[in-house]
Amino acid sequence: MDEPGARELRKEFLLDPRVTFLNHGSFGACPEPVMRTFQSWQRELEREPVEFLARRSGDLMRESRQALARYVGCTTDEIVLVPNATHAMNMVARSLPLAEGDRVVITDHEYGAMDRLWALVCQRSGATLVRCRLPVPVRGPDEVLAAFAGVLDDTVRVVALSHITSPTGIVLPVDDVCRLAHEVGATTVIDGAHGPGQIDLALTALGADFYIGNCHKWLCSPKVAGFLYARGGVDIRVDPLVVSWGWDESRLAERAHWPGTHDFSAMLSVPAAVRFQDERNWPAVRARCASDAGYVHEHLLALPGVAPVSSTPMFRQMVSVLLPPSTDARVQERLFAEHAIEVPVNLWRGGRVLRVSVAAYNDRDDLERLVAALPPLLGR
Repeated sequence: MDEPGARELRKEFLLDPRVTFLNHGSFGACPEPVMRTFQSWQRELEREPVEFLARRSGDLMRESRQALARYVGCTTDEIVLVPNATHAMNMVARSLPLAEGDRVVITDHEYGAMDRLWALVCQRSGATLVRCRLPVPVRGPDEVLAAFAGVLDDTVRVVALSHITSPTGIVLPVDDVCRLAHEVGATTVIDGAHGPGQIDLALTALGADFYIGNCHKWLCSPKVAGFLYARGGVDIRVDPLVVSWGWDESRLAERAHWPGTHDFSAMLSVPAAVRFQDERNWPAVRARCASDAGYVHEHLLALPGVAPVSSTPMFRQMVSVLLPPSTDARVQERLFAEHAIEVPVNLWRGGRVLRVSVAAYNDRDDLERLVAALPPLLGR
């Protein structure tokens, strides 16, 4: 199957054609064929709400879980659909039995909401939060493993880290980190918000106790579709955030199915998102995007004062660079207002990090437009 080019794929997305959209990593973007499926589920729900919600939703959700489980490499009973990765991470973190004297290890590259979640959980339980500091630039997996080895001991109860870091786009060696964590008896929780659709997954073989993912980012489902994977045999009861019908069931999928009246349409559209990618040779699309991410990385580093966050093998479709201290504080706003370029610039480690997402609909013209617009904003 031939790979459709960026311009061909761009026609299938609903994005504003006037905007150079380089921020797929924040909320994703849903293609029009998948959106049609989503809207058809919404209309079907409204046609007979009692029939849909009270009688059919359980079986329909199981079918969606089956499709997603095949996609991420686990069994249907190991996975539950949830609104998003933040929701799932809260379910796990708030269910873990922590106490004073325990330590929870995360990295200093975690998504801000997750950093706040672990800080709150530790504060309330008396546990200590340890932020494992990774070297910058990160040149390879061995440097990540060495950093973790330096903080792991038998007081560590939880190791939580991203598969692909949100602020910096680095692919972390989570399988090896899970192995190190299990050697000291720690529970492992992987934030895979950026994993599905960007890298191949085989969750059962990965070794994580819990893996959390989004479907609405790189898998391109409609918004409000994520999942929680719990490894079979993990002796920790994870509860939904809402006490409702199903609370006393033994299986997590049944406990979490009914949070109250809920629109399941986005979750039921996940199989359509999987089919959309299957029909368009997505492995080839991802390979092109990863190559273009390397291309823009090289050109960004050629700009005065711009520094790397990681080396080329450590990222896929999201790549970040450190902007010089002299950069205009309103660089993100000015790129959008003056050039119609949507790209995030965030404060991190006291500096500004520019993160570029190279999605299926982006081509090198988009990337070159960003590189050409930046120099006047760098203040040099």
